[in-house]
This record gives sequence, structure tokens and C-alpha cells, in this order.
Amino acid sequence: MQNFYELSQRSFLGVFRRPFYVRDIIEQMDYAGAGSFFIVFLVSLFIGMALSLQISTELSSLGLKMYTGKIVGISIIREIGPVAIALSFAGRVGSGMASEIGSMVLGHQVDMLRVFGIDPIKKLVIPRVLSSTIMLPLLTIIGDAVSLFGGYYISVFVSHQSGSFYWSQIRAIMGFQNIFSGIAKPFIFGFVIACISCYMGLATRGGARGLRQATTTAVVLSTIMIIITDFLLTRILFFVLGMQA
Repeated sequence: MQNFYELSQRSFLGVFRRPFYVRDIIEQMDYAGAGSFFIVFLVSLFIGMALSLQISTELSSLGLKMYTGKIVGISIIREIGPVAIALSFAGRVGSGMASEIGSMVLGHQVDMLRVFGIDPIKKLVIPRVLSSTIMLPLLTIIGDAVSLFGGYYISVFVSHQSGSFYWSQIRAIMGFQNIFSGIAKPFIFGFVIACISCYMGLATRGGARGLRQATTTAVVLSTIMIIITDFLLTRILFFVLGMQA
């Protein structure tokens, strides 16, 4: 734990110190952002459709079917969207980071960087941490929009509700509290995923079996920490924003 916290601290502080490996950062942003767009699109679309279908079915028995848009919107923007996309991000990007850095450790490329006087944290870890922290919130915004359109499709074409009323409810919940809650979490999730994945990659030992174990552990720990961090952030945001829990 001490080594992990040290890595996290150096990654955070190193963002503001020279040298800046701009090319590496851009490459990692392309891998983490554009490379994850398709899976985020699919996951978000079907989450929105499934959630809208389930909620509209349950509310119809209570005569409250018209409030489907409001419930779907709040659920996606504040909780389901950030968490689901972060889990998908950890499965694709986090595992890739751990396996890539782990392969470099086993191939002694990290030792070669140290021989040439290059800090592996600055060269390998910080570009990945920075790209994850930037791209995950952007992917979350896109995913939330896709989920809302998926919910719109089910509400209008399956549940036969008013499309204009659906979007009016979505606009009604677009307040500062909901938007801030949904956007603040992905920044923390991205940082946590990248730090865990890079740490497990640098800690890889034992050949192919060790690489497999490091990659698996990175995904498992990232998944657990996303759920725990989501709960803690929700409690903190409730307190900071003055929302009742």
C-alpha cells in the first residue's frame, strides 16, 4: 500500500513538472478515448434502453409512466452512467495498461529507461494517468447522451409515451447538482484506474504467468475500487451540495 500511495502521489505531482512527454500523452489519449468509443457506445445504449424498459414497466402499474424520463435521466447521469462506463474503461484500458507496462518490465525496457536517466514514472505512468483522467469524463458525457437517447427510443416507440414530454423531464433534471455529481466522479475513477493498472504493471514478476496475474489483479482491484469510491464520493457530494441522503 505504501508503494502504491507513493506512485499515486508522484503521478499527481509529476503532471506539473518537466519534462512533458506530449507525444506519449496524445498517443495514450487516442488509445483510451477513441479506442474505447465503440464499447462505451454499445454499453451506454443498451443500459439506457434496458433501464427505460424496466422503469416504464414498473411505473405503468402505478399510473406514473409519464415520469420515466425523469427517473432514467437522474439514474444515468448521477450513478449508472459514470459507474458502468468506468467499469468498461477498466476492463479495456486498465488491463491494456497493466499488460503493456508488465511486458516492458519483463523485457527489461523499464531498466533501460533508468540506465539512460529517464524516470519511468514520468515516461510511462504519468501519460497514462493524465490521459485516463481526461478521457474518462469525456467518454462519460458521450455515454450519458447515448443512454438518454436509448431511453427515449424505448419510451416513445415501445412504451408509446410523448417524446417532447420525455425531453422536458430530461431538461428539468439538468441542474448543477446532478451534472456536477455525474461529471466529478469520472475524474476520480480515471485517476484510480490508471494508478492501479500502472502499479500492477510495474510490479509484474514471474514471466507470462506473472503478467497474467498482474493484468487480472489490475482489473479486479479497479472494479472493487470503482464501487467503493462511488459510494464514498456519493456521500461526500451529498454533504457538499447540501442534498439529503
